Formats: sequence, structure tokens, C-alpha cells
Amino acid sequence: MDKIETFLHALLSAPGLSGFEKPVSSLISEQWRPLVDEMTTSPLGSLHALRKAGASQPRPAIMLAAHMDAIGLMVKDIQGSFLMITQIGGVDPRVLPGQAVTVHGVRDFPGIVQMIPDRFLKSSSAGSPPDYARLFVDTGLSENELRHNIRVGDIISFASKPIQFTDGYISGHSLDNRASVAALTVCLEELKNYRLEWDLWCVATVQEEMHLLGAVTSTFHLQPALGVALDVTFAEEPGLKNHATFPLGKGPTIGLGANVHPALHRKFTQLAREIDLPYSVETMPRSSGTDAMAMQITAAGVPTMVIGIPIRYMHTPYELTTMTDIRRAGRLLARFITSLEADSQVSLFTAEGK
Repeated sequence: MDKIETFLHALLSAPGLSGFEKPVSSLISEQWRPLVDEMTTSPLGSLHALRKAGASQPRPAIMLAAHMDAIGLMVKDIQGSFLMITQIGGVDPRVLPGQAVTVHGVRDFPGIVQMIPDRFLKSSSAGSPPDYARLFVDTGLSENELRHNIRVGDIISFASKPIQFTDGYISGHSLDNRASVAALTVCLEELKNYRLEWDLWCVATVQEEMHLLGAVTSTFHLQPALGVALDVTFAEEPGLKNHATFPLGKGPTIGLGANVHPALHRKFTQLAREIDLPYSVETMPRSSGTDAMAMQITAAGVPTMVIGIPIRYMHTPYELTTMTDIRRAGRLLARFITSLEADSQVSLFTAEGK
């Protein structure tokens, strides 16, 4: 594995649920620090990494945002020697029975999500998908041990380990959105020997899965002239409509719709063609479901773009993507940043360019 793959494996092995991102934030900070000039952390916990431009002040800034938080579970109640659970972010209960998890109590405890067997349910409920009322976590601890070591409100993360397939395919929990964090790292690596005309903020945002809170606050604080949200999107898999999904290994998606400034869409597609980088256009007529929704309307508003990395099995413990698309997304971002000149904002948004 090369450096980016090794880094992504570390990200996929770490917890960092929405609102509790510190473990993954520490990994990102360590990886980004040699590639940037300054690093700070917002009051909510988003990581701000600044690569300074070589041009004189005043100079504009661009913000690249990838959320680092993940979905997971929380202890809702303790009943005997079992933990009743609820969700942090959108966790489909159908994927949970039989999953290995880690309960973050006084220390980390292994656990397994299980459900009440069908034979003990009313016939009307037997055979139906489980809901959270039928799910619990078994840690093997007694009731007394549980109450001394685990409390209501403790978080529970997926314990699935990353799996490396052939041809650069990789699977694991929280590829949404740590695949994008890896792509931002590719971008920073590509830019390390370039003199930039614009300040570059790479931001690993918190709490995207819970109302986009990191994107709102970081955009307000940094006040960028342009913003790009990098997130995952749905890859082709059985049972999904073809027009709503995108092929794996055929490049990132370039957004077009409500959260995307049309001039930025045109520029990104132009640059992708110039460097012969494959891509798909992802239409987003209502909203993108990404940090761009918050970035675009913060303060006086920010012209925003959305770049997507296709993944399969989103919001499950075993999401799947390919390193090829991660690297391509990072390269496209780097190419856009190196194309920015002092007057780029004016030329992008002239009347004839809208």
C-alpha cells in the first residue's frame, strides 16, 4: 500500500462519530501538518488547515470541505446485562443484527448487535425488518459490570476492519466521508511544490451527519471567496435506478444543481477534459445532501461546487469504493486550485459566464 492507502486504512479503523470526532481528527491533523502552513481547530472541533498563497495581500481564499464525522450508535438504556441503542446519524436498523461494534465506556468494550428472535414476536411482527426497539448490544458483561463501566449516552462505533480488494477497491465503515478526506490529502500532496495565487483552506468538518454544523460555523469563520464540498455519492449496485447512480472506477462526479454555481460547474468540467480525467455529471435539482448546502448560504453567501466520490452500500458498516476515484477527485481539485489567478473570481462570474 502507498501512503494514501495506508492513511485511509487508518481512518477506516478509527472511531469519530458525529459530535465525537476527536480520534479521527488527530489522525488527519498528523497527516496534514507537513503539507500546510497553519493548523487550527474550530470551537466545534472542525480542523482548519491553511496552505498560504505566495501572492501579496489582500488575496482571496478557497475552502475545500470534507466532513470527517461518521454515523454510529449510542447507549439509550441499560436493561439487565444488555444495552438498548439508538442511532447517531442515519443508520438503517436492517444492517445492524450480527454486526460487531465497540462500546466506548470507561474503556473500549467489544460488543455484538443482536435482535429479539422471530419466534418470540407476535405473528404480525415476525419476519419484518427490525426496528431499534428490537435491537440491543451484548457485551458479555454482567449487569453489575455494565453499570460500573458503561453509561447511558456512551457512543458505539462499528468495529468492522477495512478490507483491501484487488484493483484498488477498498471497503470499510465511514468511507462516507473519509474517502473524501483522503482525496483532500491527495490534493495537498499534488500542490506541495506549487506557488498558489489563492489561500487554500482544507477543512475536515464535524457533525455533517447531524445538520451540517461544522460547515456552517467554519464557513462563517473563514469567509472564503469560493467553496467546494467533497463528499461521496451513490455508485451502481443491484436494485438502484441507473440515472441516480454512478460507475465505480470511472472518475468523480461534478455536481450541477441548486447548491452549485453554474460557472464553477463549467470550469470543473473544462479542467477535467483538459487533463483527460473521466467524470460524470451529477444532477442535484433540489439539494446535494452535502456540506455545500450550508456553505452556500452562510454569511453573504459563497459560490459553491460539489464533487462526489461514488461508493456502494452507503451508511453501512461495509461501504465500498476504489482508490482510483479518490485519487482522481484529489487531482481535479488540485488542478482547479492551480488554475486560480488573482482575477479568477471576476472572470468566472462575469455576466456572460453565468
